[in-house]
Amino acid sequence: MNYKETLFFIGKCLTITHEKGNRILVEKELKKGTINWDNIVKITTAHYVFPALYCNLKRADFLHYLPQDLVEYMKYISDLNRERNKKIITEAKEINTLLLANNITPIFLKGTGNLLEGLYEDIAERMVGDIDIVFSKNDYNKAIEILLSNNYSKVHKTTYDFPSFKHYPRLQKENKIAAIEIHKELLLEKYSREFNYNFIKKDTLVINNVKTMSYQNQLALSIIASQINDNGQFYNSISLRNSYDVFLLSIKTDSLKAIDNFNLLFDPLNNFLACSKKVLNSKFITFENTQNTTKHLNKFLFSIKNIKKSNKKRKRTARKLYLKSRLSIIQQSFFNKEMRSWLFNRLTDINWIKEKIGISK
Repeated sequence: MNYKETLFFIGKCLTITHEKGNRILVEKELKKGTINWDNIVKITTAHYVFPALYCNLKRADFLHYLPQDLVEYMKYISDLNRERNKKIITEAKEINTLLLANNITPIFLKGTGNLLEGLYEDIAERMVGDIDIVFSKNDYNKAIEILLSNNYSKVHKTTYDFPSFKHYPRLQKENKIAAIEIHKELLLEKYSREFNYNFIKKDTLVINNVKTMSYQNQLALSIIASQINDNGQFYNSISLRNSYDVFLLSIKTDSLKAIDNFNLLFDPLNNFLACSKKVLNSKFITFENTQNTTKHLNKFLFSIKNIKKSNKKRKRTARKLYLKSRLSIIQQSFFNKEMRSWLFNRLTDINWIKEKIGISK
């Protein structure tokens, strides 16, 4: 199996709980006994869906087709992730209680929001990094002050912080497993007018006194996180973790309706839906078959078929995007006092300069 075939096989495996057709196709491949499990582990680990793969194969009663040592390893990692997620859920609920007591209502986002909402049949399925929370602009600074006064502190302790448009520097409390990312915006400034706090607050879900986004907005943000914030649109790539979330949310809500009201965001989100539907082979994911999306899908299929060439191209794209972002900072510094102050502090930071040119302290 080449990279493309392996990716498509994993996509089908992730949907076998709900897609009977994929279950039949997956079992047919498993019975052949020709699966390169090293490649499966490598790709699912890179895409943060290794536990999700295990949980779906287990529910389908397919684990007996796998090498025993692999099953044991998958179980071990999934058990660790389940325990981690239990702690994340507990911490999120503690933060929720603390903020509600101070008349602030947080909205939990992304992986943590999905866990709190109960999206997964087994919480071990989702690998979560930070606890992401968004607030109104009126509550944003107050929420930061409350967390700082309750023994949360910056993960990276610097005397100057990058003036992020979206969120405050990550916070963490001693003996807590996850960092907290406090958002005032959900995506880059270019698109923020279409998808922001005021947009999502209108139809939130409240489960056990915890507020998360609606299914439609959860679905949209799952794509935005990959396509926009992580530049997947430019790399012609896909994130299986985000695709899996989109798949599960598409069972609960119409995926095309979730993005239909957007203007600037429509094409990149629709493109992701098309690629996800193709890789996961899912009847639940719907998208609009536009000329732009057909073009993007063809580029995506070409990139995963020619993975070595695509990786080189992605590295070039990454360098271009990095250079563009650095130039943008310089341009902003002419008009933005906060950005100008940050840039000055960075360029006069001796430790940072030594680190960049490879001189040890």
